[in-house]
Amino acid sequence: MSASPQIFTATSAYSLAFVTGVGIAAYLAAKSLLPKNASWQDRVTFIWLAFDGMIHYTLEGSFVYYSLFGRQVNTSSGPMAQMCEFPIGPEYAVLSHRSVGKEYALADSRWGTADPTIVSLELLTVFGVGTMCFYVLKQLIQRDPARHYWIVVLSTSEIYGGWMTFCPEWLTGSPSLDTSNALFLWVYLVFMNIIWVFIPLWLMYDSYGHIASSLRLAQTAADTKKN
Repeated sequence: MSASPQIFTATSAYSLAFVTGVGIAAYLAAKSLLPKNASWQDRVTFIWLAFDGMIHYTLEGSFVYYSLFGRQVNTSSGPMAQMCEFPIGPEYAVLSHRSVGKEYALADSRWGTADPTIVSLELLTVFGVGTMCFYVLKQLIQRDPARHYWIVVLSTSEIYGGWMTFCPEWLTGSPSLDTSNALFLWVYLVFMNIIWVFIPLWLMYDSYGHIASSLRLAQTAADTKKN
């Protein structure tokens, strides 16, 4: 009787440590670059967008690179998809060469096979949303109120991207998703995606408040001037 394959491996730990490291870097950047009197909302926004942008440019950017021109993550061997060897038998064929790039593909196989819908969405996410993140960070540092418009655009794009990633899969019975264990289901598929829903929703709510308040003040001032 063969042993069950190990789900949480050194690559799992390395991948999660990388994401944690990005979060720490985002926190330190906020502490260093934002004015001392910045509101807690601006600090949270900065940390999230710095984290978001770095994730888009590194992990998702690597996925795009390894998914174009006939390449795919499952057969790649570059820096972000370096093979990790494990002393295990043939029954571990799916897990035998895990890498940072392939780790998430264990939970959602579309990320390992250059699925055209995922690649199309990620092209927009990396080059559009990722770039927008850093533009809004610049506006936050400069205390430019125009950032609120771009935050709404950016957040809408994030939510739309998440919907188009999973809705087609749900409508076809989720054949590409592996929900057989807690790591894949709750960490990779649920947690690593749901934060890209709830935080953008909060950002939209916060920015809507600023935009609506400013427009109401402008309207009141205009009405007063007329009278």
